[in-house]
Amino acid sequence: MKQINLKKDQDRLRDKFLKLGVKMTGPETIYFSKDIRIGKNVTIEPYVVFGPKVKIGSNVLIRSFSHLENCIVKDKVELGPYARIRPNTILEKGSKVGNFVEIKKSIVGKNSKVNHLTYIGDTNIGKNVNVGAGTITCNYDGIKKSKTKIKDNVFIGSNSSLVAPLTLEEGSTIGAGSVITKKVKRKSLALTRSLQTEVKNFKRKRK
Repeated sequence: MKQINLKKDQDRLRDKFLKLGVKMTGPETIYFSKDIRIGKNVTIEPYVVFGPKVKIGSNVLIRSFSHLENCIVKDKVELGPYARIRPNTILEKGSKVGNFVEIKKSIVGKNSKVNHLTYIGDTNIGKNVNVGAGTITCNYDGIKKSKTKIKDNVFIGSNSSLVAPLTLEEGSTIGAGSVITKKVKRKSLALTRSLQTEVKNFKRKRK
């Protein structure tokens, strides 16, 4: 009986949002919480799940297999596929969150991009920030959570680890593959990559 009622509830919610102009591909695969709020001209692709307390602005695109709960997605945001937006997250206007990105208890600023394979936790990201693929905010030391502040116009190279507590000042750049543990000053380049070593005529061991 509960499954029947759940299906009826979901069908009603899908019909409601279709009538309000929400564009859905495969609406039967999309799950809505009863308290969700959705703006105008929103497109939702298949297999998206909306948990409780989600607010979606206008002109938003949510791609397939994304999961959202207790978050605010403002106007002109592009999200997914395979994005997970966890509680107490705000995606500001024009921001982009791409595939296999998880964001928790964070703000992604206006026109900032977190496009690929990234974990952002307990972080405040400013405007016009680019977060490279494979970046991780290391927010938990095994005892407590700490915060990361990434200010406006920061560029973070791929495969970087940002060890909280940490501040990246405005306009700073993080070189790819770096582990950053100290504050980076305004318009500075920080990198911790070791020098490349090459062994000529190297022979692998054979069984």
